[in-house]
Parts: sequence; structure tokens; C-alpha cells
Amino acid sequence: SKGGIKSLESSLASFVVEDVEACTRLLISGKERRTVRSTNMNAASSRSHTIFTMVIETADQAAGEPGQPPPPPLIKAGKLNLVDLAGSERISQTGTTGAGMLEATKINGSLSVLGRVIGGLAEGSKAHIPWRESKLTLLLKDSLGGNTRTAMVANLSPSRICVEDSIATLRFATRVKKVKNKPVVNEDPRD
Repeated sequence: SKGGIKSLESSLASFVVEDVEACTRLLISGKERRTVRSTNMNAASSRSHTIFTMVIETADQAAGEPGQPPPPPLIKAGKLNLVDLAGSERISQTGTTGAGMLEATKINGSLSVLGRVIGGLAEGSKAHIPWRESKLTLLLKDSLGGNTRTAMVANLSPSRICVEDSIATLRFATRVKKVKNKPVVNEDPRD
């Protein structure tokens, strides 16, 4: 952690859970670890992106032939990313300084790369998509252009001071809507 900013490596954790309650406890624990800071624009401004990923597997045992060993179970897997992006900020409006300014710079940088990735995918570009230019886009690669169904919730502010940000958010959401994924069922027969 440099200057109050958590690195990706210090923030990643993986757990195996077997019920909804354990999963909910992890989600709450992650929410409590989020970094928030007061700015001129927001009393509890998110100072980091948050990604909560669940990989869900089910095993179906097919009926075998009488007198034969049972066939291996059929494993179906799905992945759910719940993503809370910190909003982009104009440092002049938020009044952030020091560590807060460094956080805002990193947030804006990763959102800029995300915008370029979404733009390339939305246009169906065969050109290079800059997945690796940001840890955020690298982590979200499957959700953005892979084997998934993706939904986005765009949060807007009714405040007059935020009109430009709300319009930018709507434009971004429109580009996200143009991204076409081709999800298929993931099945893996295991011994």
C-alpha cells in the first residue's frame, strides 16, 4: 500500500464457499474494505474500483448403463463479476490533493483504458484491443469481450453541477450496449 492506495496484489483474495450465507459474508467484508474519501463533490467518494467475482460450478451425474461404472459427472461453470467502478473526476472540482490526487489520476487512467477497450469492441474493430494497459480491463476481459452475458447499471446524478458527467456516463453506457458477446454453456466432463 503506497500512500494509502491499495495495490491489486494486496487486494486480491480467493475463497471457496459452499452456501449463499458464506458468499454474502465475503461480499460484505469486501464492501467494508473499499476505500472511500470525502471530496468537494461527494461525502463518501469511491476511491477504487471494486470487483467481486464468483465462479459457480454445478455437477450433474448422468445415469450410467446397468452393471457399468457411472460416467464422470458433467460440470457446468459460470462466472459472475459484480463491478463497482469509481467515477472519473475533475481534480479541480473535487478539491483532492496529495494521495487523493494520485488516486484520482489512477482512477481516471484505468477508466480511460476501459473506454478505449469498449470503443474498440463496440466498433467491432479488428485492431489491437488494449486489454493489458490496465489491470481493470485485464480482469474484466471475459465480461467485456468473451463468453459472457454482460449487464451495466449506469448511475447518474440529478445535480446540475454533474450534468456533463451524467451525459458522459450515458454515452459510455451506449457504447457498452453495442458490445456483442457470444455466450455458450461451459461444460466439462470430469473423471
